[in-house]
Amino acid sequence: MKKTIHFGAGNIGRGFIGALFAQSSYHVTFVDIAEQVINKLNEEGTYQVKLATEKSESETITNVSGLNNLHQEGEVIDAIGEATYLTTAIGPNILPRIAPLIAKGIEKRIAATDVPLYVIACENQIGATDILKKHILENLSEDAKTGLEGKVFFFNSAVDRIVPIQDQSSLDVLVEPYYEWVVETTEEIPHVEGMSIVEDLAPFIERKLFTVNTGHAVIAYLGYLQGKSTIDETLADEAIAKQVKSTLEETGAYLVKQYGLNAKEHLAYIEKNIERFKNAYLNDGVTRVGRAPKRKLGPDDRLIRPTTQAQKAGLAYSNLAKAIAAALLFDNPEDQEAVEIQNMIKENGVAYVLKEVSGLEENSPITEKVIEQYEVLKG
Repeated sequence: MKKTIHFGAGNIGRGFIGALFAQSSYHVTFVDIAEQVINKLNEEGTYQVKLATEKSESETITNVSGLNNLHQEGEVIDAIGEATYLTTAIGPNILPRIAPLIAKGIEKRIAATDVPLYVIACENQIGATDILKKHILENLSEDAKTGLEGKVFFFNSAVDRIVPIQDQSSLDVLVEPYYEWVVETTEEIPHVEGMSIVEDLAPFIERKLFTVNTGHAVIAYLGYLQGKSTIDETLADEAIAKQVKSTLEETGAYLVKQYGLNAKEHLAYIEKNIERFKNAYLNDGVTRVGRAPKRKLGPDDRLIRPTTQAQKAGLAYSNLAKAIAAALLFDNPEDQEAVEIQNMIKENGVAYVLKEVSGLEENSPITEKVIEQYEVLKG
């Protein structure tokens, strides 16, 4: 049987990437430090992927197992040696931590076989596989680096599927019906059901990041300020729904100009995604979607990058500035990054946070507009 190894046994790993491999007749070895999940995978060897629809359809996933990388390093290295694909859905911040172990597996593999290994980081991050590759290379010997040619291939990808927080006592995963997995390569690679191949990923990943991820974040932060609990409840507020669409029209204007997208088609893409967010069966909490605001306010992430790109292109960004301001007001005491940002604001002010976290100069037009919006939203 064909084999793949996937780092991250969470809901995205099981409910999306791992499920597609299993449906394509691969045995999926999940790698994670979540001992309870890994034990369940080995004990049960199966779980359900449930679709968030009125009919509550589900699909049985089989041929799965798990390894705990904290105390099964040798087994992980061996599994890398036998896999066709190595994928991740573990969070971009964790990639540097798993790279040394992956490097050990690759080093042993390329000394033993010429069979290609395809590495794809499936994260909400532009160039996530490039980031992972950089950290892997830092942990390889010079001989191993030379030996990668023709044996290990690294492909960037864009992934899109909403998977809400849910009961962790079961392996079953609730997911939305819609998904997209786009991989950038000109190579002929083994088939995986649901994987789309493109030669140039940039338009796809930015379209997704600055529509789906930006839109989701804007809904969450505006909803949080209005005391809403879920994403669908937030979008039921017509004023917020209008604000979200206006924000995505700003990111859309940049995408249309940058990549020559069809403006009418992109507007339809925006509207389709707003409808996705209204899915009440997902019961998706605003605190889940808004979590980790420090990362979401990073220079290359869903709020700051489209704003700086719009400003450079001479396009409007006032609604994006409002979205950034709303993110700065996300003061969820249970979110470590939110607490850190609130402490930074109290000690040094909003402009300092935008400089330190978002890479914006304190006297930049964007910073000035965000501060203006911040004061309005703060009331």
